[in-house]
Amino acid sequence: MTDTRRLWSNAVTRLEPYVPGEQPKAQRLIKLNTNENAFPPSSAVHQALTAGEVDRLRLYPDPNSQALVDTIAAHFGVEANQVFVGNGSDEVLAHAFYAFFQQPEPLLYPDISYSFYPVYCNLYGIAANPIPLREDFSLVLNDYSTPNGGIIFPNPNAPTGMALGLAEIRALLVRNRDSVVLVDEAYVDFGAESAVSLINEFDNLLVVQTTSKSRSLAGLRLGYALGNPGLIEALVRVKNSFNSYPIDRLAEVAAVAAFKDDEYFKYTCQQVINTRAYTVAELQQLDFELLPSKANFVFAKPTRQSAKAVFEALRARSIIVRYFDKPRIGDYLRISIGAQSDMEALISALKEILATN
Repeated sequence: MTDTRRLWSNAVTRLEPYVPGEQPKAQRLIKLNTNENAFPPSSAVHQALTAGEVDRLRLYPDPNSQALVDTIAAHFGVEANQVFVGNGSDEVLAHAFYAFFQQPEPLLYPDISYSFYPVYCNLYGIAANPIPLREDFSLVLNDYSTPNGGIIFPNPNAPTGMALGLAEIRALLVRNRDSVVLVDEAYVDFGAESAVSLINEFDNLLVVQTTSKSRSLAGLRLGYALGNPGLIEALVRVKNSFNSYPIDRLAEVAAVAAFKDDEYFKYTCQQVINTRAYTVAELQQLDFELLPSKANFVFAKPTRQSAKAVFEALRARSIIVRYFDKPRIGDYLRISIGAQSDMEALISALKEILATN
């Protein structure tokens, strides 16, 4: 067989793709490695996906996804021209990198953070200056005072789960007005403060969220951004130069239904928070060191055995967590918060594993 890599462009040869969390094919696993929600989508989503909607799949969807844009705008109390929707928050982030961060000065982001950020920089040829987290893994925005062509960080951060307060984000925006500050809020609904309340005050703030986590729609692939109308216009220009129809009909209908069932959304978020508190307490009893999490996962360091050994022992018991074999974080496991029964099974397995030490 010939090596068809000779046909690749140089740009593809240089790419280092993002590696997603493992999606095991085996059944009867306890899957705690990709931060999926343990709860199903709202029953309103089931009701919205009617046969009538399926019949309409022969028609193109609304390229502007106006019903969803209007629903999101009403939910957050903003105008429709302050909302952009895309095929998952990763696509929204990709468009933002293209629209805002190709600048003479480098993009700033945390050195331990969402690993798609350096991938997008590589893809678009964006110079970057990763800013180290402090020794305790805290993200200190005072460290982001150097000249830049943009700033991006998750809040809460991933994989640490640690969150910043709104006052810290506002202080950054006050001193950094001439480049886009993107706050990636994929996990914000599990206890952190959203920066959406600041978008009318700062025209350079873009907030990106997703329906994958707190609204249990990871399989739907739908994310959105909120910001100044001028920023939204730039995202629309990029989107319409790439894919005019990123949101399919069923996805739009389902997402509208999920946003409108606010009671269920709040209930499931609180249940995840409660189960997180249980998990933290139990892990501490097993001598794990944990960072303070405001996400639907915990970042935990086992002290009786290595993180890699615990990861492998859990896997042998059909429990999958995330292990990052990387500098500074190789001693930690990222553990998604599953159903209460999942976490009880995890703790039971860990007691068995650690008893053999």
